[in-house]
Amino acid sequence: MSSKAIREFDAKLLLAYWLERSPIISSSVQVSKNFVYPSPHVAQISWDPESNTITPDSQLPAWVFTSKLVAKPDQLIKRRGKSGLLLLNKEWPEAKEWIAARAGKDVTVANTTGKLNNFIVEPFLPHPSHTEYYVCINSIREGDNILFTHEGGIEVGDVDAKALKLLIPVGKEFPSRDQIKKSLLTHVPEAKKDTLVDFLIRLYSVYVDLHFTYLEINPLICLDGVNGKPPTIHYLDMAAKLDQTADYLCGPKWAIARDLSVYDSRAQASGVMADRGPPMVWPAPFGRDLTKEEAYIQKLDGSTGASLKLTVLNANGRIWTMVAGGGASVVYSDAIAAAGFAHELANYGEYSGAPTEGQTYEYAKTIIDLITRGAPRPDGKILIIGGGIANFTNVAATFKGIIRALKEYKTPLITHKVQIYVRRGGPNYQEGLKAMRLLGESLGVPIHVFGPETHITAIVPLALGLVKEAQQVSATVGSKMQEVSNPQSPIQGEVQPDAEGPVGPIGPSGERTQPNDRIVHFDAQGATNRPWYRPFDATTRSLVYGLQPRAIQGMLDFDYSCGRETPSVAAMIYPFGGHHIQKFYWGTRETLLPVYTSTEEAVKKHPDADVVVNFASSRSVYQSTMEMLALPQIKAIAIIAEGVPERYAREILHDAQEKGVLIIGPATVGGIKPGCFRIGNSGGMMDNIIASKLYRPGSVGYVSKSGGMSNELNNILSLVTNGTYEGIAIGGDRYPGTTFIDHMLRYEADPDCKMLVLLGEVGGIEEYRVIQAVKSGKITKPIVAWAIGTCAKMFTTEVQFGHAGSMANSDLETADAKNAAMKAAGFIVPSTFEDLPAVLTQTYNKLVKNGIVRVDAEREPPVIPMDYKSSCTLV
Repeated sequence: MSSKAIREFDAKLLLAYWLERSPIISSSVQVSKNFVYPSPHVAQISWDPESNTITPDSQLPAWVFTSKLVAKPDQLIKRRGKSGLLLLNKEWPEAKEWIAARAGKDVTVANTTGKLNNFIVEPFLPHPSHTEYYVCINSIREGDNILFTHEGGIEVGDVDAKALKLLIPVGKEFPSRDQIKKSLLTHVPEAKKDTLVDFLIRLYSVYVDLHFTYLEINPLICLDGVNGKPPTIHYLDMAAKLDQTADYLCGPKWAIARDLSVYDSRAQASGVMADRGPPMVWPAPFGRDLTKEEAYIQKLDGSTGASLKLTVLNANGRIWTMVAGGGASVVYSDAIAAAGFAHELANYGEYSGAPTEGQTYEYAKTIIDLITRGAPRPDGKILIIGGGIANFTNVAATFKGIIRALKEYKTPLITHKVQIYVRRGGPNYQEGLKAMRLLGESLGVPIHVFGPETHITAIVPLALGLVKEAQQVSATVGSKMQEVSNPQSPIQGEVQPDAEGPVGPIGPSGERTQPNDRIVHFDAQGATNRPWYRPFDATTRSLVYGLQPRAIQGMLDFDYSCGRETPSVAAMIYPFGGHHIQKFYWGTRETLLPVYTSTEEAVKKHPDADVVVNFASSRSVYQSTMEMLALPQIKAIAIIAEGVPERYAREILHDAQEKGVLIIGPATVGGIKPGCFRIGNSGGMMDNIIASKLYRPGSVGYVSKSGGMSNELNNILSLVTNGTYEGIAIGGDRYPGTTFIDHMLRYEADPDCKMLVLLGEVGGIEEYRVIQAVKSGKITKPIVAWAIGTCAKMFTTEVQFGHAGSMANSDLETADAKNAAMKAAGFIVPSTFEDLPAVLTQTYNKLVKNGIVRVDAEREPPVIPMDYKSSCTLV
């Protein structure tokens, strides 16, 4: 997750240190020299569960013992005053007694029950009510919104309705002092306007510098000036979120502000330090303190490039999940909740991003240990090891880690009568499933194994005893790959050797072609013009940024299976290795790809390449992408990296919009245009490409957030329709470069795309943009749609799902609300995700019957030799 809430204590320390130090947001605005920076006093009181004591007096600052105080819990709880969790105007002995009486005790706030273990103490500030204001800065796709109202405090009411707003658009100049006054401070006394403008400028400077994503102060106090001095600023309650992915940029800045010795020389550092000061703490939502196991998986997740997530929902629950993929993990939870078993769902979690065997083992062992605790249940327990069709994760390798853990817990699993249900697809899935079946024969624990021929969540009703057979979307879906030495289709662009002599002729460029030369050469072509709605076709040529030989070979194999005349990859870009050549396979022949050190050089050498697949890391992808956007030749960029700071992602997408460049990602596997072009690892291995008929175009265009779920859509569409026309995984972050509506409008304009599919999810409002387009008549083609995450309403505490953007911040953003709104707008919405194949079948058959879709005769793709390294894993 990127945007994460922090404690009020930490938010106030960040402002205390950086309000005066952060670089000003713009040289065009200045803060008055007589502005008085607030220096709030704040102390943290923590409860130690082992000793059942609170922070001792010896560790508290001196002012605590000499001031009237405010005390309150600091655990991301809203409306503490209305919940009776606020103590005002008391000295330390009374405040200490009040805290001690509540520390370690369970309280219920708005239907959520949790244990109080963290408190904040501050000096009490007497003030008249008319000095209370409200300010909030909130990041959205278009920029940063500043909300301000002259009526703050506990009765602030509906802020969205009453607050004045000022949008700071991405990439635009910060407004002048006069603009701030006119936009936000119209109801503020004239004597206080300059002071409040000074504060807002400094506040926004800190907001940007420290990568805040949300910052609310209520009430913000502005007291009248005394004895000719300017008014003074004070802040009481505060709520804040930071972009966790910006830790590599801001970690030291966050840490130094949390170093208490900066404010009190008596304070001593303890625990882990990041440069100077302790690293930022990311507390769990109220009502769900991190268990030891959750904390361990969180630490494991932070030490790997893969994704490992675990949330224990009900430790006594009967149904446990171990699901691969962010989108798939939500779909399985939805299916369990829809079947009426949400109260028995024990956990939510996911593993993805190609974790190692060792990491998967640790993840699986943690979950299995939780399953086998406590007294055995008479009805036993269920473990669902599920997942979609992976793009690049080696299923057999990850299953090795899971199998190790299962063997280790053989006796406890038998004792607890655990039944295991497995469903998976993707690279080397056959070997993985075979290993699971063999384990079931020796482990003494029932293991039911299914592959991609079974609908992704069909094992859920089977595991719950609701059906006796898993729903099959096809009789068989198997690998069609074979090893051959002579492909049937001719190779285009081949240089024919001179058969008459042992030495070939010398060409105009000085090259000599030998008689047994098996290298295929392709000349650069001129730039091609494509309509705006069709950024990819069979002539698309791309550049790949980063050394990604496996992904490139997959792209070339796909090209060959599609019958393309030239490879879709023209060259590679790698700034750190110098110029060189890398060899790849084109069918059974070989071809050479040049490697350049800069995108600018690659573009000059390859005028036909107008797409870049950017595999740069999350730390370098911003700079490399901005360099690409400066080159007019580039028309589309796919950003694969996860963990791109949200502020950078917004800058990229807005710069791209201004220049008319299509952005796919960040945090995406990419997309695929069957028969034409494949982005990186999209579509998975060649066996899945063939099985899902992605080597030739179908009639259905889809957009999904999840890369793994896009593979499921490819699979389903190949079985119930004539297949995918184009599929895009926009990425699971809060600010993808393009959204659902961008691609839906392209599909609407493309005459070859006959039917649309939208797979949305909980969180965000992008589905509503598509709804508005349908209502206004901009989109008229039939849309089959579903928003995953309907299980969220079943959870008693806040749960962050696999994608950074999949969390509802309002009722409008829930999956149920989206599904209802889409259905009301005329979308074809199934009752559950399990009904999606049936609805797709009905919609497609209707289009065929009406003559809108023409069913062409199926063609067999050319056979692609299996990669040697991949074949070794099957031995």
